[in-house]
Amino acid sequence: MFKTRTLRCCGAIVLGLSLGLSLALTLSGAEAALPAAVNGQVLPTLAPMLEQVTPAVVNIATVGHVRIQQNPLLNDPFFRRFFNVPDQPRERQTQSLGSGVVIDAARGYVLTNHHVIDKADKIRVMLRDGRQFDAQLIGADPESDVAVVRIPAERLTALTLADSDRLRVGDFVVAIGNPFGLGQTVTSGIVSALGRTGLGIEGYEDFIQTDASINPGNSGGALVNLRGELVGLNTAIIAPGGGNVGIGFAIPINMAHAIMEQLVAHGKIQRGQLGITAQDLTPELAQAFGLEQQRGTVVTEVAEGSPTASAGVRVGDIMLRINGHTIESSADVRNRVGLLRIGEEVTLDILRSGQPQQIRAVIQAPKLTHLDGAQLDPQLAGAQFSDIQEGMPEYGRVEGVLISAVEPDSPAGQTGRRPGDLLVSINRMPIKSTHELAQAAQAPTHAPTQIQGDAGLLLNIQRGGTSLFLLIR
Repeated sequence: MFKTRTLRCCGAIVLGLSLGLSLALTLSGAEAALPAAVNGQVLPTLAPMLEQVTPAVVNIATVGHVRIQQNPLLNDPFFRRFFNVPDQPRERQTQSLGSGVVIDAARGYVLTNHHVIDKADKIRVMLRDGRQFDAQLIGADPESDVAVVRIPAERLTALTLADSDRLRVGDFVVAIGNPFGLGQTVTSGIVSALGRTGLGIEGYEDFIQTDASINPGNSGGALVNLRGELVGLNTAIIAPGGGNVGIGFAIPINMAHAIMEQLVAHGKIQRGQLGITAQDLTPELAQAFGLEQQRGTVVTEVAEGSPTASAGVRVGDIMLRINGHTIESSADVRNRVGLLRIGEEVTLDILRSGQPQQIRAVIQAPKLTHLDGAQLDPQLAGAQFSDIQEGMPEYGRVEGVLISAVEPDSPAGQTGRRPGDLLVSINRMPIKSTHELAQAAQAPTHAPTQIQGDAGLLLNIQRGGTSLFLLIR
């Protein structure tokens, strides 16, 4: 499941891996025990805290099915009969392991990562005391990698939530989870950094970095402080060699809990928009705007008719705080807005021409625009194109039209389109919206940007950091 790369999610380890463990235990005589005290001083131990905490951390096992990619010709029964190609299964079963944390003992809610339960047909939760339950998926948010499942509320232990905004670099933390499917395991370390963003792991990133040992299978497990309070949800690691190198990442519990509340209430995240695009302040920009300190972000665009436009936000305003939370980067703006609900009022502290101002706006639902590929060309039937809106991971980073869905057996699916592809031009005409896409697809064949020869569509697609051309005739 894991490729050799720098960043990877730390959970949902695929079963069937050979652990290659070699155990050599030698016991002679009675097992020696550490003294309770040395020179009258009690030895430090985390055992009492862990005895209270570990019953709330669970192991999660899933079973699912994934579609096997095959040559489109094999979908044709005539082709298979003519060449005597045997029928082959189009799906294969997958099994994986991860971790989770009981958040609400009275209602049986367990918090975990989306990638732990993604595409799962069956979710099995195993408690520390050996009990096992089939879990019901309540909701999941791929953009933040948070999911909530529910198990029977029978003698459960839940963790107390800390205020992750009060964490400091250097605080001691303990990670609890199910690494490599070994069973519940505890490791310790410190908070190495806060507010890690731009890692490309999730759409919304505000990670706690820790050197507590985290490995595949730990995803969805607990990161707790020395009081046994939950401060984060273990999610990803940097592991160029396949194992822990002391750089792990956890979703702050304040962020995860806010997402959980929406998932419990609605089954999905209803993200709204403010209608602004912000840019990080560099020392040069701060000097150009006459700022003594490099704080906040600068507003570079205000969408017409958006909540911020109605509230009076202007291009060039310096965003300092959102609802009292300090803004250090454009990622902070995106994360804070992404946690707000549609209809919720937000307070913006800005700096305009050196003068502080406070502006109130109301979060609005994004106006999503979709376009069915069949409206463009029969070979694009089964694909759905969407405008990039505020709240999407691509917003403010790239320009183009997102292929938001593709039916596997459709013409679009059989000719190479994939969900998540970014369409940046058609017939060499740059596009920024579904409206421009429709216009470009209908451009006359004698237009200078049209492809030469027979009529067709030349698509320029960005996929996974690379670009490619696809010609449809």
